[in-house]
Amino acid sequence: MSGFGLIVVFIIAIVAMILAISKFKIHPFLSIMTVSLLFGLIAGIPLVNVKDADGNTIQGIANVIGAGFSGTFTSIGIVIILGALIGTVLEATGAAFKLADMVIKVVGPKHPVLAVQLMGWVVSIPVFCDSGFVILDPIRKALVKRTKVSSVAMTVALSTGLYASHVFIPPTPGPIAAANTLGVGNNLLLVMGLGVLVSIPALIGAILYSRYIGGKVKSSEDIDIDGVTKSYEELVAAYGKLPNGCISLAPIIVPILLMALGSIASMAKWTGFLFQICSFLGTPIIALAVGVIFAIWQLGVAKKLARFYEITNETLKVVGPILFITAAGGVLGRVIASTSIVGFITGNSQTLAVVGIFFPFILSAILKTAQGSSTVALTTTAGIVAPLLGALGLDSPARTALTVMAIGAGAMTVSHANDSYFWVVTNFGGMTPEQGYKTQTTATLIEGFCGMAGVFILSLILH
Repeated sequence: MSGFGLIVVFIIAIVAMILAISKFKIHPFLSIMTVSLLFGLIAGIPLVNVKDADGNTIQGIANVIGAGFSGTFTSIGIVIILGALIGTVLEATGAAFKLADMVIKVVGPKHPVLAVQLMGWVVSIPVFCDSGFVILDPIRKALVKRTKVSSVAMTVALSTGLYASHVFIPPTPGPIAAANTLGVGNNLLLVMGLGVLVSIPALIGAILYSRYIGGKVKSSEDIDIDGVTKSYEELVAAYGKLPNGCISLAPIIVPILLMALGSIASMAKWTGFLFQICSFLGTPIIALAVGVIFAIWQLGVAKKLARFYEITNETLKVVGPILFITAAGGVLGRVIASTSIVGFITGNSQTLAVVGIFFPFILSAILKTAQGSSTVALTTTAGIVAPLLGALGLDSPARTALTVMAIGAGAMTVSHANDSYFWVVTNFGGMTPEQGYKTQTTATLIEGFCGMAGVFILSLILH
């Protein structure tokens, strides 16, 4: 199957998956995997590997599902485990409470939602949003206990803060790849500056919605907090003396700095052994492994090193379901990418070209919603738009950089069940998939539209 009919089947498949999870209470893992299998077969993915007319191998449905499942574990699986382990140690030693106090002192006790959003925005400049959420989630949870603010509001604020810099600001791979494809790769300072500007309306729209939805939706964390009789001070007292700020911060800040160093090495085009060692240490898995070493040191300082085996075991029990649901989302994304949906959208791109600066946004949003990956949406849209820049009147350096921003705004619109980040946010935030659509999906829709509004306003000024 191909063409418009496949788009209709895709929409039906997504609706069926949502109903299976939310209405019929079928486990998300089974719902996503079943929909992926059925959609893949209807879309024409063969039962087994076959050769096309040119001799190229077309993967069968079983191999596509296997590749999607394993690919997710390769990209984010170990990161989730190591990040969650760091988080568990931060909670066990009381360091998470110390970090929460530090954040509150900087931003003020009356603005915890803003604090966590800005924290996410800064961290995700060098770090993937998936990894950033896992790293910062212990601080978010500690802030929820510290301030008694809605857990849902804090989850959405952190998620959208991370998302804004992930799609708008280099050195994250998506914006860099899009900038290079569109010919402004040597002018990354301009792209970064515009990314910061476009982030502002996106963050404003997101934080307003975070505060609104926090009063409407309650996660399992909010219910737990409602049932807690101990005050924050009593919870802290249970840990005895809290670790100092440097020891508390090290397991989080060191991985972030290492990943930033790896990005700088790539951007600056370093060579030789220096580049190799920086790239190695900047790999998320290695950077977080170093963070775990600092976490173990933190346990030793707190005289709780004997609990490390128990803490590791508890962490693996918690992250197991998250990993499998996240991997199922990766399967759906791989199945969609193996169909002709992306090719159909690409082939009909000329129809959308009449809308100017909104064309890259619309195309990127369609691709993002269809296949789940923001980075894929950024890079694919940039490749489609590049030859059309002149026809769209977007071929000056400033307007080309704005095109990168428009693509980035589309690449966050929207995060739903085929996006691994959706499952990271909903599972770590203690929300059901149905709540995830009300919070994460709707927030990214608002954030993307607000970001695009910023792009449009800048396009009236920059030529």
